[in-house]
Amino acid sequence: MSTRTATPANAAGERSSLLRLYLGRGVLAEVWALVFARAHVDLDAVAITLLVVYPLIDAVSSLIDRRATPEGSERRVTALNGVLSTLAAIAIGVAGAGGAAPVLHVFGVWAVISGAAQVVVGLWRRGPELGRQWPTLISGGLSFLVGIAYNIQAAGDNPSLDVLSVYATGGGVWFILQALSLGWKSRRLRDRTV
Repeated sequence: MSTRTATPANAAGERSSLLRLYLGRGVLAEVWALVFARAHVDLDAVAITLLVVYPLIDAVSSLIDRRATPEGSERRVTALNGVLSTLAAIAIGVAGAGGAAPVLHVFGVWAVISGAAQVVVGLWRRGPELGRQWPTLISGGLSFLVGIAYNIQAAGDNPSLDVLSVYATGGGVWFILQALSLGWKSRRLRDRTV
C-alpha cells in the first residue's frame, strides 16, 4: 500500500484532528472499561446498554475520522468501519438476550473486522505527515487476534465478559499512545520550521 502525500498545512490540520480524535477515543475507552468492569456482573439492561455503547463510540469516531479524511480508499474503509460498528452495536443488543456466549461471539467478530480495518487505515497513514502509526497498527493487529480468541472462548464451557474490560483498556491505551505520537510529530515538525 502506498502512503499518501499532502501539503504541510493539510497534514498539520489532519494531525491535529486525528490527535483530538484518538485522545478522546482513548479516554472514552478507559472510562467505559471502568464502568463495564463493575456493571457486567449480571447481563442486565445496564450491562447490555454498555455493550451496545462501545461499538457506537467506534462508529461515531469513524464518522468524525471520515469527515477529516481526504477522498479515497482510506475514507471508504473508515466509513465501512463505522457502518460495521453500528451493525455490531445492534447485533450485540440482540445477542444480549442469549447470554454471555452470543455476546462474546458478536463482539469477537466485530473485533476481527474492526481490527483489520484499523490495520489497513494505519498502513495508509504511515507517511511522513502522520508518523509511522505503530500504536494504531499494533492495536488493530491485537484486536484482530483477540477477536479470534473471543470466538474460541465463546464456544467453550465458561465464556466470560470479563475480557471485554481488558480489551477496552488496551484499546484505549493504544489510542492515547497514537495521540501522543501525533502530538510529538507535530511538535517536531513545528520546531523544524521555526
